[in-house]
Amino acid sequence: LSTGTTIVLSSYHWLLAWIGLEINTLAIIPILTMTPHPRATEAATKYFLTQATASAVILFSSLINAWQMGEWSINSLTNFPMNALSVAIMMKLGLAPLHFWMPEVLQGISLSTGLILSTWQKIAPMTLLLQVSHLVDLNLMVVIGFTSVLIGGWSGIGQTQLRKILAFSSIGHLGWMVIVLKISPQLSLLNFLLYIIMTSSIFLSLMTISATKMTEIAISWPKAPAMTMSMMLILLSLAGLPPLTGFAPKLLITLELVKQDMLLIALSVMMISLLALFFYLRLTFILSLILPPNTASSSPIWRTSNKSLSPIAMINSLSLTLLPLSPTLLLLM
Repeated sequence: LSTGTTIVLSSYHWLLAWIGLEINTLAIIPILTMTPHPRATEAATKYFLTQATASAVILFSSLINAWQMGEWSINSLTNFPMNALSVAIMMKLGLAPLHFWMPEVLQGISLSTGLILSTWQKIAPMTLLLQVSHLVDLNLMVVIGFTSVLIGGWSGIGQTQLRKILAFSSIGHLGWMVIVLKISPQLSLLNFLLYIIMTSSIFLSLMTISATKMTEIAISWPKAPAMTMSMMLILLSLAGLPPLTGFAPKLLITLELVKQDMLLIALSVMMISLLALFFYLRLTFILSLILPPNTASSSPIWRTSNKSLSPIAMINSLSLTLLPLSPTLLLLM
């Protein structure tokens, strides 16, 4: 995984970037099938087919561009190859309307593998998108970003499986990044970094309490009250509520859209984000305000685990308290 991502990060040549993406895809397939279950095999098959299709489109568009321009440089693309490439990268990222594989794949794998899929596997495609941000079509980015925020909020409302909820949450957050990609790539990069921190913290918290369904987080308070409290705040941070970390990217993106006289888009995206806020608040309500009956499954654990929670505590702190530092981080970029 690290080899493929490093090749993409260091490449200025489309063929090298494509090779890096292929190494990335082939490296995670055995990790997806690590769990001996038909759902894991199905998830790996779906992931491979979608990623292979997107890689074929990337290779096709780069070949057309090399034929037209006579070079393979990432920063020189004509109109049609650029649009085809943008769509292919967005399929790799799982952006709407090419998002259908993302919830199904996440549902069929473990939480630890889902963490890799939702964070590390997004780095290489997002890097390519940031490198060509000055060439992308603004209207295409706005339409895909707007659709992703809408689908990410609307589809997550009726879900009871936490992995599917996190998949739609990922789609919505990536939509915010794509909307502002053409206008301010630095702001999009800041949003991506904060997204990785917050998503990692919620996945690690769920792995600690071994919860994959809403009914399982409802009985987590007696078992791990401190972890449950921090997880509740992380969900509110993902929702973008002040004064938590997740509020910063939404505020900065909205201000940037207003500065570019895109008032209608800014207002529409903010209103649609209320859909996602609903299911975040629903999870928070289950975590904090529903006390389960005192059964054996909800009693405090008398034989605790010896594993260290220091890394989780550190990343949870980052996902909750980075709001004051966000303007400084943006200036440093």
